[in-house]
Amino acid sequence: MKKHINVVAAVINNDQNEILCALRSSVMALPNLWEFPGGKIEEGESHEIALVREIQEELGVHIKVGDKVEDTYYEYDTFTIQLTSYLARITAGDLKATEHAELKWVTINHLDELNWAPADIPAVEELKKLFEVKKVL
Repeated sequence: MKKHINVVAAVINNDQNEILCALRSSVMALPNLWEFPGGKIEEGESHEIALVREIQEELGVHIKVGDKVEDTYYEYDTFTIQLTSYLARITAGDLKATEHAELKWVTINHLDELNWAPADIPAVEELKKLFEVKKVL
């Protein structure tokens, strides 16, 4: 039986309507693929608490967690993942990549140019839909 992992991810946006994208390092599982930063939910943690903790550990910033973007189940070769992504804003701190090879602010229109980890793709698609709705309003 494959290992199952419950993960949360932060879709962090800034005042220029750019999204923070993180490139997985060559030593991580799924190397050199882009993702929304986040990590595993520890036992007893809520999604929000896990996300705040993971972003503090990985990026050195505090965030405010907003609405859910997407909830995705994905089966990789050696494990399965339940990835729940949330909108978020940085409230304090300076971004630093402690685990990722690169951090990049990307506009919604350019998200498709990145080579995403498969489990993150549904969130990318949902963001494009959300952005289209906002442009129309």
